[in-house]
Amino acid sequence: MTEPSAAPVSELLDSTPAVTDGMSEAFAKLYGEPLFKLPTDLYIPPDALEVFLEAFEGPLDLLLYLIRKQNFNVLDIPMAQVTQQYLSYIDQIRHHNLELAAEYLLMAAMLIEIKSRMLLPMKKADSEEEVEDPRAELVRRLLEYERMKLAAQELDQIPQQGRDFQIAHGHVDTTVAVTWPEVNLDDLQMAWRDVLHRATLNQHHTITREELSVRDFMTRILRRLQNTRFVEFSELFEDAIASGKGVPVVIVNFIAMLELSREALIEITQAEPYAPIYVRLAYTPSA
Repeated sequence: MTEPSAAPVSELLDSTPAVTDGMSEAFAKLYGEPLFKLPTDLYIPPDALEVFLEAFEGPLDLLLYLIRKQNFNVLDIPMAQVTQQYLSYIDQIRHHNLELAAEYLLMAAMLIEIKSRMLLPMKKADSEEEVEDPRAELVRRLLEYERMKLAAQELDQIPQQGRDFQIAHGHVDTTVAVTWPEVNLDDLQMAWRDVLHRATLNQHHTITREELSVRDFMTRILRRLQNTRFVEFSELFEDAIASGKGVPVVIVNFIAMLELSREALIEITQAEPYAPIYVRLAYTPSA
């Protein structure tokens, strides 16, 4: 809560006399020096003195300000003094901005009513209990308002987005490009030697003459890879080894695989060094 910006009003309400060096009471100060009489050529416009109650959030805010400013006990409010000061504030704006002063005038009427009730003698009710203090409802509303006001100030001190900080925004490209390691020539030779050795163990010692077509084996390999994602290198030679036709069939099958790789129809991949070698199609077959 900030004090109202209209300094002349606060000076009018200040009961401390401005006396300098035992001289008579000064009615104003000019550049820090007391002023005891008005200059003869001084012109004061009619609207020179204005009070802006927009600095207060309502009648309770103004009333609480008057009480706290003079260190009054909120549980024992001197109604006569507070009412007089409150009316002094309201009187400044009543002739200029009646719409703004309407709700403040309602509180003024309530203060005057409380002040009038306090002038009456305190009587006991039929139940022989003391009559409730006329200020009780006002005190309850003031204490409740002060609690809400302090809570609002604590909430306002919490950092707020857009006022105290801004949320940082950043874009991170999380796209991961899969990079397959290149097949080492030594690994390919070792895999081929293993296949060749197995073919030697299963060959039949018959002398035949058979013309083998590399293109035919290329077609077989493509057909074998069409319905699978990956096939291990040695699995491509299972049919050739199981046929019992010996090393020539395995060699032609291997040449067909190399030819497909050269024509970029298949890819020979390996996840890491010394890992199994896999073969897959280099394109996606149409349905």
